[in-house]
Amino acid sequence: MKKGLCLASLSLAVLTAFSLTACTKDESGLKKVKLNEVVHSIFYAPQYVALELGMFEEEGLDVELSVGNGADKSMTALISGDADIALLGTEAGIYVYNEGREDHAKAFAQLTQRAGNFLVSREDNNFKWEDVIGKEIIGGRTGGMPQLVLEYVLKQKGIIPGEDVEIINNIAFTSTAGAFAGGEGDFTAEFEPTATAIEENGGGYIAASLGTESGYIPYTVYMAQKSYIEANPDIIQRFTNAIYKGQLWVNSHSAEEIAEVVAPFFTESEVSSLTKIIDRYKAQDTWKEDPMFDKDGFTLIQDIMEEGGELGARVPFDKFIDTTFAEKAVTDIK
Repeated sequence: MKKGLCLASLSLAVLTAFSLTACTKDESGLKKVKLNEVVHSIFYAPQYVALELGMFEEEGLDVELSVGNGADKSMTALISGDADIALLGTEAGIYVYNEGREDHAKAFAQLTQRAGNFLVSREDNNFKWEDVIGKEIIGGRTGGMPQLVLEYVLKQKGIIPGEDVEIINNIAFTSTAGAFAGGEGDFTAEFEPTATAIEENGGGYIAASLGTESGYIPYTVYMAQKSYIEANPDIIQRFTNAIYKGQLWVNSHSAEEIAEVVAPFFTESEVSSLTKIIDRYKAQDTWKEDPMFDKDGFTLIQDIMEEGGELGARVPFDKFIDTTFAEKAVTDIK
């Protein structure tokens, strides 16, 4: 199993190109699958559990992991053939579907059901949402789900982005924490383990969970191109089975046990820090207990996109999401 992470440096121009990568077997007889994750975060703990505990190998797969560092880049990797499967935000697939692309990406398994980022404040006080009025928040890329969720939560609190609070969204995802540490912004929206690292280093304080505030949505899901799914249904099923095994394991083990298993993927963090993060994610019901999709959540995520001015047209649930693999995994695996 390859645990090394390679940074996917891909041009958006590749979105117009397409090449279907055939599955090959390595010397062990396992079928190779190239998986691109949108970011490297403890937010995806069930996936790392499945990787570390050999659940993909049990299903006959050798998964090679790479990092896109952005949903647009992960989608580029998927469409260009640099990745067979991608873990990324649902919104990225909706954008591609609405472009009218025939061989669009389809979602087949859901991993997280809440946003995974937290609002980090410079001040350690009894945070209230009105505290952001007149301040600056380092947000995410325009059109990306982290930014859309942030704007949605602010509006739910009666705070108008661009009027009551300024959101800085021209800083690269990998640079937001550094910018905050350098004095940029009064708040920053960060994923884990970065949010906790800022707090433990004395650079800020976790003030609020955007996941808790925004509700249940298919925040990060597994997608593959329609043609890949049609050509490789056995691979998609085996992959979904492994993810479901990871979800079951996470659901039945403690935060400390999970932290010890995923620690090799986060060598920069202490197990105690990982335990704290996982405990927080567990408490807010971050991870799906199975890879099934919820239609209400899919409606809400499109509501959020529409309210943010980023949804061209509503996407039908059954055209974008293939539930058959998740349903079979839940039926067959006990």
